[in-house]
Amino acid sequence: MIKQTRQLLTILTVLFFILPLMSGCGAKEEKAINTTKPVMAPAPAVSEAPAADVQTPRKNTPQDASAGKIDDPTTAVEVDGTKLSKVQLDKEVKDKLATLKGQIPQESLEAAKGEIRRGLIDEFIVRTILTKEIANRRAAATDKEIGEVMDAMKAQLPAGMTIDDLFKKNKINAKKMREEIGMNLSINKLVLQELGGKVNVTDQEISDFYAKNQDKFKQPEAVHARHILIAKAADDTDKIKMEKKTKAEDIRRQLVAGSDFAMLATKSSDCPSKQNGGDLGFFSRGQMVKPFEDAAFSQEKNAIGPIVETDFGYHIIQVLERKSAQVTKLDSELKKQISSFLERQKQQAAFESLLKKLKGGANIMVYGK
Repeated sequence: MIKQTRQLLTILTVLFFILPLMSGCGAKEEKAINTTKPVMAPAPAVSEAPAADVQTPRKNTPQDASAGKIDDPTTAVEVDGTKLSKVQLDKEVKDKLATLKGQIPQESLEAAKGEIRRGLIDEFIVRTILTKEIANRRAAATDKEIGEVMDAMKAQLPAGMTIDDLFKKNKINAKKMREEIGMNLSINKLVLQELGGKVNVTDQEISDFYAKNQDKFKQPEAVHARHILIAKAADDTDKIKMEKKTKAEDIRRQLVAGSDFAMLATKSSDCPSKQNGGDLGFFSRGQMVKPFEDAAFSQEKNAIGPIVETDFGYHIIQVLERKSAQVTKLDSELKKQISSFLERQKQQAAFESLLKKLKGGANIMVYGK
């Protein structure tokens, strides 16, 4: 259950919210995540279902003459007797368009409206047939299972933030969130039933994936550095800028003379990294502003480099370690990442196969506009 919870939590995180991982000195000044392992891309979420194979009867024309079915002027789509009204669909299309206001050019509005409409219809079809199958197989998620996911979400929140704060900030309806969590858990149960209750990934499959995808495991050249920043402000006069540069030069002289870098960073730096003695951890090219990057990748190890000026201010940089470009070794941690990725692939394939089978056995009718 815990493994399922973590997998679904990844999906829900992508769908509903993004949490800031850390605060830095500015854009590209501090890296967002410090990781020495590549992050495997997740398999598509279960909500990314293929388009429904449906029949679209012409208005006022029988869809199935033998059954006496005719177009329903009040219904947009019907799945095994469960209907979505045109009024409700129009409302959902309108609501969706409202959330995209200003993002769609006027000339593309009608096309976008059609795409949204088709997407909502397909979502209704998929949800309806899955809900029926969940009931038939008694695979509905329990309150306890939903609570486990909610607790896992709460545990990931930054200090001082509550789950209610998160929902309010991201305009998420708490009841709707619980429903979506329950639906995803229930679908996960269906998928596991299709797979015989367990997803098996062999060592050979892991080795084969690693061998065939070496490009995914390349680690670029990286440096581990620390710095002290004397920050500039947009309205600084030339005199103030000179005073700040002089201050940076004075700090550099102290460092060259043997003063403790971490102590001076904690005392004098204007970057949040001062809390760690100015330590920025490892970073690769493209994660820092260009002048800072050029200096860090060209400096000698442990040397106190010359003053580097960027839009953020004046930096004193010291490179602590270097890592050359390499391919990540297939160690136990990477095997776990690949195994999780392959598990999600197998689950996705099983889901798509199940969905195709359920659609083939359902009576799905989409009526004219």
